[in-house]
Amino acid sequence: MPTIILQVNKAAVWNEVAKTSGYTGDKMTDADENAYERILITDEDQKSLQRFWEEAVAVANDQLKEMLETASSMNSDYKVALHVSRSYDTVLNASVQAALTSYFISAIVGRWYKFSNKGEADSYLSEAANMMDDVLRKLYSRKRPRRPNREGTTIRPIIPDVPIITDPNN
Repeated sequence: MPTIILQVNKAAVWNEVAKTSGYTGDKMTDADENAYERILITDEDQKSLQRFWEEAVAVANDQLKEMLETASSMNSDYKVALHVSRSYDTVLNASVQAALTSYFISAIVGRWYKFSNKGEADSYLSEAANMMDDVLRKLYSRKRPRRPNREGTTIRPIIPDVPIITDPNN
């Protein structure tokens, strides 16, 4: 079985989580003056975020367990080696990695919003589940089988040596 390597950069995930929380907090200040300060992720929140990262890693490993060859520790970037089918289309690797990164972002934002923005938490957690389903769907997809190419041979219709007799009465 072939092996593919996928990697999710933890720092890039943190940046996207911070952008998302800041954007959401900024957009909610019309209805709630304290929304930005409550929702925005700060340096003091890193312990909680690390726990959310570890939970997301655990779920990802569990979902990928049928293919999992190796996985990185929970404290670093998420890096996995996966056994895939011989008919897996490696063209999908970039798309799988993007969906996996989106899963981590949505899962962490959803967990953070359980504390700071309960109204949107479930939608982010649902999006995380959808992203993981997308990862699995792509990993289990197969490329079309190809017919063997026989060089030097061409398939021609068989033409009989006998003339075709037609009935002149018809």
